[in-house]
Amino acid sequence: MFDLPVMTTDDTGRTVWNTRGFPAELRGGMRLTPRIGAGSLRLRTSEPGYVSDWHVAGEAVLIVVQRGVLRIELRDGSSRDFGPGDAFIAADGLGEGAGLDGEGHGHRARVVGDARLEAVHVKLEGFAQGP
Repeated sequence: MFDLPVMTTDDTGRTVWNTRGFPAELRGGMRLTPRIGAGSLRLRTSEPGYVSDWHVAGEAVLIVVQRGVLRIELRDGSSRDFGPGDAFIAADGLGEGAGLDGEGHGHRARVVGDARLEAVHVKLEGFAQGP
């Protein structure tokens, strides 16, 4: 089982962290999950000190950090740091007709430390937020 942090939206519309398990089976000495639907791939770099505006992912995106440290901050004041080799899924969104209200919606990203961030963003297709 692979457990990944997943940033989702709870039933009140707040962005929260959960953990999602992906089953894996042993194949030729490696553990491998079933295929996960993926679409476009983007390569990202951000310089030290970068801070995004508050936003939501909208669609599920797997983010794999290759270099540097990416801090994800939630509106509740909590944060999580992801470094080289770490991965998480950003899948928070807004309900139909809702907007960012500063009361729990969304997250922001910050590059911490002296290293430039290098990451891979993979859009996931058909990703269900539930367990």
